[in-house]
Amino acid sequence: MLWQVIKREIRLLTSRPMWLAGMTLVPLFMAFFFLSILGEGLPKKVPAAIVDLDHSQMSRQITRSLDATELVGITQSEESFNAAMDAVQRGEIFGFFVIPDNFERDAIGGRGPTLTFYSNLTFYVPGTLVFKGFKTMGVTTTGRVVQTNLVSKGAPQEMAEVLLQPMTIQNHPLRNPWLNYSYYLTTSFLPGILELMIFIMTVYAIAHELKTGTSRQWLAMARGDIWGALIGKLAPQTLVFTVIGLGINSLMFDWNHFPLHCPMWHMALAMLLFVIACQCFATFVCCVLPNLRLSLSVCCLTGILAFSIAAFSFPVQSMYGGIAIFSYILPVRYYFEIYIGQALNGIPLYFSRHYYAALLVYPILAMLAAPLLRRAARHPVYVP
Repeated sequence: MLWQVIKREIRLLTSRPMWLAGMTLVPLFMAFFFLSILGEGLPKKVPAAIVDLDHSQMSRQITRSLDATELVGITQSEESFNAAMDAVQRGEIFGFFVIPDNFERDAIGGRGPTLTFYSNLTFYVPGTLVFKGFKTMGVTTTGRVVQTNLVSKGAPQEMAEVLLQPMTIQNHPLRNPWLNYSYYLTTSFLPGILELMIFIMTVYAIAHELKTGTSRQWLAMARGDIWGALIGKLAPQTLVFTVIGLGINSLMFDWNHFPLHCPMWHMALAMLLFVIACQCFATFVCCVLPNLRLSLSVCCLTGILAFSIAAFSFPVQSMYGGIAIFSYILPVRYYFEIYIGQALNGIPLYFSRHYYAALLVYPILAMLAAPLLRRAARHPVYVP
């Protein structure tokens, strides 16, 4: 009985290229895309411009020092603010640094010249990196000028350095000392994309039976057992998505050497439960809304919003209460919590047991709602 349903589903999956593309090509393409674009951890040498109105030895030194930083790459030298702003608007640069006229003379004379920099935060990541590089250079230049003035007035070199920096700060980021953005962005975006594709494929596989009226044949092949019909229909997809998910994990942990401070089977188990949880979430939606258009719309909207309400880009603690509650209904949030606790921080498995258990709640919800789907499968009604 179950094997007959599985064979029927395999024939359906291999009959249309859409299934192959949705289950394998899209997740793998996005995996290679994110892993390649964030291969260095974060963008480096973001294009920027210098507006040097002083053309002095000190201004040229600032330009060389700014271009030597890791984050900023000086690709243009403009002669005015308007020319630099036009370059920003054309998208050629993401910011520019302005050195005013008579900067060296005013700095040495103690008249407090002003260094100005502009960054385009419309593009958040490169704009923020340019801002960080410009600010660091501004602070460094200020310290260098003050140190020169102190030494010129008779202060010893060692005393000037102590006055400017009375203490040395050593920064040691835990678990991610390289400050690699990819360890957080890729590991959240890829499961989110995989979740979205599982939602779409699962809903289409189930609700398409209702739309075309073949649900009676599907249910009859399972001898009226809706749980057996669902297991037989989703088992091939579970296998394919799990293999794809494990392949993505292998790309991250083995090929790109992402931090993995736990046994690999911890993340493999999390991936298996994550795939099943996503399928059961989509199944629950189909049970409540046995209509292809409505259930597909709900799952697509939920899958897209997961990138924001699952706390990837904004902390749950700072969300409004009515919005924050939705973050706890998404399977991808619990998978990401497992990744943070197990792979990144390496805490004992005992402390992540709640997140593994949360992924097991979704099959229970699908089982409870399955009788609604059985009723709809017995009497399919096409609603355009």
